[in-house]
Amino acid sequence: MNICNAWLFKLRKDQDIPIDINSGKLLEWLVSRRHCKKDWATHILKIREKINNAIQDMPEHKDITKLLSGTFINYFHCKKIVEILKETEADTKNLFGRYGSQRMKDWQEIIRMYEKDNLYLAEAASMLIRNVSYEIPGFKKQIQKLEQIKVDFEKKETEYKKSEHFLQSEFNNLCKQLGISGVKIKKELAERIIDLPLYYDKIIKQLNGIENVVEFYNAFVQFTHGMPRNEGCVPLLKYLIEKGNTTTYEYTYGEAPITVTEPNYHIDVEDEDENNENNEIDFGCPAVEGIDFNNIDLDGGEIDFGGDIQLEDGGEIDWGGVADDSVPAEEAIDFNISLEESGIVVESVGTDGGHATGTQALSVLDNPETRNEFINQLYELEAFLKMRLYEFKNENNKNTLNMTQMQDASLQHTTVDTTQSMLDSVQVILSEALDTKLKHLHSIKHSPRYVDVLASSLKQKQKMIKKMQDLAQSMRNKQEETLSQADALRPILKLVVQKTKELQSEIENDISKKYKNREVLLTGIINTL
Repeated sequence: MNICNAWLFKLRKDQDIPIDINSGKLLEWLVSRRHCKKDWATHILKIREKINNAIQDMPEHKDITKLLSGTFINYFHCKKIVEILKETEADTKNLFGRYGSQRMKDWQEIIRMYEKDNLYLAEAASMLIRNVSYEIPGFKKQIQKLEQIKVDFEKKETEYKKSEHFLQSEFNNLCKQLGISGVKIKKELAERIIDLPLYYDKIIKQLNGIENVVEFYNAFVQFTHGMPRNEGCVPLLKYLIEKGNTTTYEYTYGEAPITVTEPNYHIDVEDEDENNENNEIDFGCPAVEGIDFNNIDLDGGEIDFGGDIQLEDGGEIDWGGVADDSVPAEEAIDFNISLEESGIVVESVGTDGGHATGTQALSVLDNPETRNEFINQLYELEAFLKMRLYEFKNENNKNTLNMTQMQDASLQHTTVDTTQSMLDSVQVILSEALDTKLKHLHSIKHSPRYVDVLASSLKQKQKMIKKMQDLAQSMRNKQEETLSQADALRPILKLVVQKTKELQSEIENDISKKYKNREVLLTGIINTL
């Protein structure tokens, strides 16, 4: 009696111990426990073929549609389908309890084939392993990858926006320097040339404030060398202070011209891809006056210059003078004729009879050559004042000239503060002369090619800005596309997880029945799900 009680106690104790089966080795466990055979896969093919044929002829039922969606159909689905068919095919049942419906017969046959040698259990275990090991992790990795791709697209969009803002800032700053809006670049650049005289007038007004600096420089050089220079130290600065921004002709020859004809600078404001309607080439040069090239008659081989020049019979030109052979060699021409005797009146010392043309017609600050000379003399004046400040501040310098020994009052009363003030005034004018906008406008006026280069640079920045905008928009579109793909996978993953949990529960219950309802736990699935 005691032995029986001990055996029953041990049996009850064993019943309380759950059966733990690793989900990854479930199929091996079933084969090793002889619940399934090793060649189960070869028999499943016939069952799958029969299932595919049976599915083609199914009644319209919402439970059947829901049952067949989202996962691979298995034995447990087939049992539920049979239960549903018992309701839909109830009218085909005969007196012996058998169904006359071919649908019911097909699915009952599938159930019998599944239950032979527990083929259904092997297939269910295989499905569970595939879902746990491959399907579910695969969906999760794909969703994570899409989320990471979306983050990468966001970073690229941020970079493109940053580049766009940087290029836009550069474009706006350059347009601000040039004083244009950046819509019609060439036209706006050409219109800004009229601002040049305003800049020159401003510089001339500031030059009047450094007259004492020029005098101080000349006095210092004169004291140092013991004699004054013939033209002074900075003759152009002194001239501009006294005369203002006159023409280069007046600066060169010392008198105002009778007439002024500035060069005709032409800037092509048309788009580069548009051709000239007349197919003419503009070299940026003024038109040649006095000769009409459109009315030249070349039929007779002669050119009419519009004058009184005539050809004699001998082919020689009659210049209206006396022939050389009519005058003795020693008395041919007397070159010792005074201007009064010849009756010639000189109206101007300048070239071309007092007519300023070409670069001579430009103002001193507008002429590239004299402009460079003007800037160089400002640098010279700045360097001189910096040296004077250095000598004032360096008390241990034995080579420093003692200003009190100089007889000129302007030199004796010069201090560190006054020298610094003079240096500041010169540097202000120098900064105005080297102003970025002024340099651009000056180059635009005197170099049509510079306009093309500058406009091309601005247009290139506009193209890059547009390109960055397009790339940023492309990244936003890709983000939305990637997000939609991830959102489409999430419901599928949720459904597969749900079906896997149901399959896990069904396998555990089925194995539990084979072991007198002992609890069965499939391990290694929680982390995956």
